Amino acid sequence: MGVDVQVETTISRTPAEVSAYAGDPGNAPSWYANIRSVEWRTEPPMRVGSRMDFVAQFLGRRLTYTYEVVDWVPQERLVMRTADGPFPMETTYTWEPAGEGGTRMTLRNRGNPSGFARIAGVAMERAMRRATTKDLARLKGILEA
Repeated sequence: MGVDVQVETTISRTPAEVSAYAGDPGNAPSWYANIRSVEWRTEPPMRVGSRMDFVAQFLGRRLTYTYEVVDWVPQERLVMRTADGPFPMETTYTWEPAGEGGTRMTLRNRGNPSGFARIAGVAMERAMRRATTKDLARLKGILEA
């Protein structure tokens, strides 16, 4: 069973501000509740081909995986795919203008779980939706503070 979770929020900051913060992997542990750490495998700055190691805690399990940037358009879109990890996953951030000086940010995670994640199926997708909704709310709170 594939997983495809998409959530969005509107943040009262410009796309440049939102993408600069959310698109910086070093900031991920501050707004993703489940991400414990991120380390660059390639030298910054962000570009297609950049790789980062993520350590996360999800559904009581410790997950380690490497993301590779496959698409990067500053202030518009960031797409990362797992190059190594528990199952193939693609994460997409999009940023677009919304109202006066605001940004609509969309966060999409999709993939094909295997092993434990595949068994968890629908429960995993619900948990991912709850977690990513809270993560975007946390990001909004940080950027609007």
